[in-house]
Amino acid sequence: MSPAPPPRLRATIERWPIAGAFTISRGSKTQAEVVVAEVDDGLYRGRGECVPYARYNETPEAVAAAISALAPEVARGLDRAELQGLLPTGAARNAVDCALWDLAAKRAGRPVHELAGLPAPGPCVTAYTISLDTPAAMAAAAVRAAGRPLLKVKLGRPDDPARIRAVRAAAPHAELIVDANEGWTAENLADNLAACADAGVTLVEQPLPADSDAPLGQIRRPIAVCADESVHDRATLVRLVGKYDAVNLKLDKTGGLTEALALAAEAQRTGFALMVGCMISTSLAIAPALLLAQTARVVDLDGPLLLARDRPDGLRYDERCVHPASPDLWG
Repeated sequence: MSPAPPPRLRATIERWPIAGAFTISRGSKTQAEVVVAEVDDGLYRGRGECVPYARYNETPEAVAAAISALAPEVARGLDRAELQGLLPTGAARNAVDCALWDLAAKRAGRPVHELAGLPAPGPCVTAYTISLDTPAAMAAAAVRAAGRPLLKVKLGRPDDPARIRAVRAAAPHAELIVDANEGWTAENLADNLAACADAGVTLVEQPLPADSDAPLGQIRRPIAVCADESVHDRATLVRLVGKYDAVNLKLDKTGGLTEALALAAEAQRTGFALMVGCMISTSLAIAPALLLAQTARVVDLDGPLLLARDRPDGLRYDERCVHPASPDLWG
């Protein structure tokens, strides 16, 4: 009998149209560019999806090249522990890490949650994003989504108090969280936080730039503040103490599920609440994050809902929840 062929690694850039446009403080886009890593051992194929982010100087081409460069290591049997030392945190490592988890599950005939020692995932209430726009346009979007229990409001430009008041008036019964995407300043921080508190907002993500967030530790925070761009892995937790109340776990920041699980455990030991977030992506990128979401205070995994279409075997969403993946998708 001939020996089994070595595992093969492939990286593919895909572009998925967004339904309309998605706007945050840094700009707008009309398509999601993702990179899919596939590890194929001849019998089973594991997949992982990542979203390169210009905020971290990532491009689809560079991420795909970084993944492809690991092909010799994968062929000799690269495991997840070794991967952590070969690539830094970020999108490329995320795609490969999740592909290796998926392959391991298929080889074992057991779901990833069992391999990771986690309980079986259940449905999670997920936020739905209101894109940054004029107060009137955001209010109109909030009316259309007012039946959802949790709305995430993108802010980060002048006149944000008017925006959050307009959204609250349009969706009086929804829980509101806010994401400023580093768009506020030390000068308008207190006023914007006060406006959010007046509107009943329960959480504000990353109000200040990650390298200029010291003022968060120097004021009384009227509502919980969550680190996003300021947190990537366990090594970044120490500088958040006293400035943030929660951390947003995103697999594209942590470099995959392996580090994300370790970060979640360490963050909870340090006293931070957990939020689990995502980039705009297909369901393939969201499925691993659902394992983290089971213990999170806030779940923001609506990426596929913002696309014009998703993968044929994508996650099921209803008006409240995102439901666990089928084995045909991942894990």
